[in-house]
Amino acid sequence: MQEILPGIFHWTTFHEGIEQDIHSYYIAVSKPAFLIDPRVPAEGLSWFKKHKPPKHIYLTNRHHYRHSGQFVDFYGTKVWCHKDGLHEFTRGEKVEAFNHGDELPGGILALEVGVLCPEETTFYIPLSEGILSIGDAIIRDDDELDFVPDYLMGDDPEAVKLGLRKVFLLHLERDFDHLLFAHGKPWIGGAKTGLHQFLEGLQI
Repeated sequence: MQEILPGIFHWTTFHEGIEQDIHSYYIAVSKPAFLIDPRVPAEGLSWFKKHKPPKHIYLTNRHHYRHSGQFVDFYGTKVWCHKDGLHEFTRGEKVEAFNHGDELPGGILALEVGVLCPEETTFYIPLSEGILSIGDAIIRDDDELDFVPDYLMGDDPEAVKLGLRKVFLLHLERDFDHLLFAHGKPWIGGAKTGLHQFLEGLQI
């Protein structure tokens, strides 16, 4: 577990299904505390007792339920996903629905991304000079921003990229200094400038 900002923690685990390291986040400084796209860290579920038990889990899309059920069983954590992703949960998972534009517990804003899938969401966290938490829409590979490979973007990858560029240019209007990624290490400090440069430099 790494504290990347005061009261905000990041950790990496290996996802056997996609054979990649993926990234999870715990925001303890929020009231209430919450998780984003979590897997259980190497320190185990009991690690969170040393801080504040997470009351909520926010999913950037339906595929990022990951180990949420273990937090539900251990802490009674409530899981949230955009309403258009609820069809994924057919094995008795208890998942609450939100709409894009909703303010979730802790003052977190669910910003619309869509494009990749209807429920794709970026969370705006109004802490530490502002944070955007991104799921699959943009990844960070060796410090460089990118999109997921074309084969994951459906029949018209270029149209998807144009759509993502349009969406995130709008999100640049918000005040933030940090980016959290489901796929890639977090960008702490100066991330808004980096995102702007990436979007403006796209050759699409």
